[in-house]
Amino acid sequence: MRTYEVRTYGCQMNVHDSERLRGLLEDAGYVRAPEGDQADVVVFNTCAVRENADNKLYGNLGHLAPVKAKKPGMQIAVGGCLAQKDKATITKKAPWVDVVFGTHNIGALPVLLERARIAEESQVEILESLDVFPSTLPTRRESAYSAWVSVSVGCNNTCTFCIVPALRGREKDRRPGDVLAEVEALVAEGVLEVTLLGQNVNSYGVEFGDRYAFSKLLRACGQIDGLERVRFTSPHPRDFTADVIEAMAETPNVMPSLHMPLQSGSDQVLKAMRRSYRRDRYLKIIEDVRAAMPEAAITTDIIVGFPGETEEDFQGTLDVVRQARFAGAFTFQYSKRPGTPAESMADQIPRSVVQERYERLVALQDDMAWAENKQIVGRSVEVLVAEGEGRKDAATQRLSGRARDNRLVHFTLPEGVQAPRPGDLATVEVTYAAPHHLVADVFGAVRRTRAGDAWERAQEAPAAAGPGVMLGMPTLGAKPLEPVIGGCSIA
Repeated sequence: MRTYEVRTYGCQMNVHDSERLRGLLEDAGYVRAPEGDQADVVVFNTCAVRENADNKLYGNLGHLAPVKAKKPGMQIAVGGCLAQKDKATITKKAPWVDVVFGTHNIGALPVLLERARIAEESQVEILESLDVFPSTLPTRRESAYSAWVSVSVGCNNTCTFCIVPALRGREKDRRPGDVLAEVEALVAEGVLEVTLLGQNVNSYGVEFGDRYAFSKLLRACGQIDGLERVRFTSPHPRDFTADVIEAMAETPNVMPSLHMPLQSGSDQVLKAMRRSYRRDRYLKIIEDVRAAMPEAAITTDIIVGFPGETEEDFQGTLDVVRQARFAGAFTFQYSKRPGTPAESMADQIPRSVVQERYERLVALQDDMAWAENKQIVGRSVEVLVAEGEGRKDAATQRLSGRARDNRLVHFTLPEGVQAPRPGDLATVEVTYAAPHHLVADVFGAVRRTRAGDAWERAQEAPAAAGPGVMLGMPTLGAKPLEPVIGGCSIA
């Protein structure tokens, strides 16, 4: 049997798309390559948001060229946002690539690989719009206990620094019934935690005319028996409304964590970015969330060095960081992206200035996160035990997982206590705080879960299949759900 490897770059949507790519390949008869073996098919699922994405892809393709030359029958495929952007130029720069496919037709990958093999020439297929909603495709999940669930794809915003709308298209919403059916199918498989996913989740419902659709969806998830944790990413401050805050606060299995992109704390820069909110509106959202959920952990995205950013503008960002008290932040140095309005803006900031501002921002944010984390010391927290996130310290039996507010917690297992499985829930007391994690040396109890049972079952699968879990199209009875767009809201 031919083996495969999928290499993923970029956002959570790409991670979820890679689960579908693995599912498609396994459905077509491929098996995952064992660790350390060179796969017969290597798939790159690319990102185009950052400038370094291009360099990283072509560097990796160059590394594989001599490998492929020595391995008859090996194939290389490139998909994702960078493939959508560069289209046929990928095969010009790297003629040894066999398949190029875009963000709208990931389901075509097995067919394109077969065509390339038979024709012995590259196959390039880039669609300009979605042909079928990708959640209907078979999926090989990496986790037995946690899963992504797409509520929408695409974005209707026009931020001047962002290329995503051009590559993912305008927003397409799934019907709420389809989303809930997928969540129920996942819970039946043993999943304990789901993350609702979209480029702008809280504009969900725009296609079928229900501005309260996302808050209704959160409340409906609260009615699913066995679903213990619900998260979502990413919202946009423009569309973040009071009904969503109320749904978060009033639905017990919706977690007290929120990722709310800021990008800049300067109204002038936000206007230039074409972000349709201003500093005061953003801070009011943070205030309202904390009033409803005092222990909520709030994280953000911030861009430093956007064209025209002055020192005063940058100080505005630092001021918002101090007021918002973020538990964490993804911080980026602005880089030009071809095809975006910001690429041709005047007053591009010198790299040295951007770097110096970036270092100041990171230092401040680390201080703020550390101060926030110190307030958790002495509290008991419930941790969803994770796989691959700290299970390496065998000498001290230290395990890791995520608290309800999504903070990373490393905890010590007392001698003689049976180790919880990934997917189980452990109650621990936090004894130390660092800027990016918590440590708990006081162990409480473990609750064994169906998610932990599912993880154990996954370990019994053939080694070549890896640790993932295969999930086909969700069904109601024996009839597959159709990817219907629009026309429905949650009653």
